[in-house]
Amino acid sequence: MPTPTYSTTQLAAINEILGSVGQAPVTVLDQTNPEVAFAYTTLMDISREVQAEGWTYNREFEYPIVADNSGFINVPDNVLSMDLSSSFENQTYDTVVREKKLYDKLNHTFTWTPGKEYKVDVVWYFGFDDLPQPFRDYITARAASRAAVRLVGDVNLAQTLAAFEGWRRAICLEYECNEGDYTMFGFKKGNDFYNSYQPFRALAR
Repeated sequence: MPTPTYSTTQLAAINEILGSVGQAPVTVLDQTNPEVAFAYTTLMDISREVQAEGWTYNREFEYPIVADNSGFINVPDNVLSMDLSSSFENQTYDTVVREKKLYDKLNHTFTWTPGKEYKVDVVWYFGFDDLPQPFRDYITARAASRAAVRLVGDVNLAQTLAAFEGWRRAICLEYECNEGDYTMFGFKKGNDFYNSYQPFRALAR
């Protein structure tokens, strides 16, 4: 028996958004079509907004990055946010992203030690098709809800879509909790070795 597979593509997401505003589905992403262009833009906007929150799948801590020969730490185009990691050696800096470069507010400069490696915390931006399935579903539902509010203005429809959006976000939060391996003890990343008490393990002895 073949293994069933399923993933939401951009085309499927666009069709769900179009369906929420009473438009017929399409077979290709033709952005010369105003409705398709609107749905696509809404989907990309929501994707960026959701990913900017920072989740387990797109956030990395202590990621190494090297200042270039001019002493600049350039922020890649696929980075939504970047900050120096919290550590003893970084306590004399307070960084923000300005002009696509890392800026130190304490020392009022864009310039760092050329060729030196720094550790930063990063939130990455991924293409829609590269996202985990729960997030593709949530982004699609949120985009459909926004499209309906902007184009239809039906209060009952907006409430229905908002409820659906909330349900899909709950699935994302469940995914986040399962994948994040979070613990109340706050161990450093990579040292989350504590396993909470689980009755079935005790009974299985």
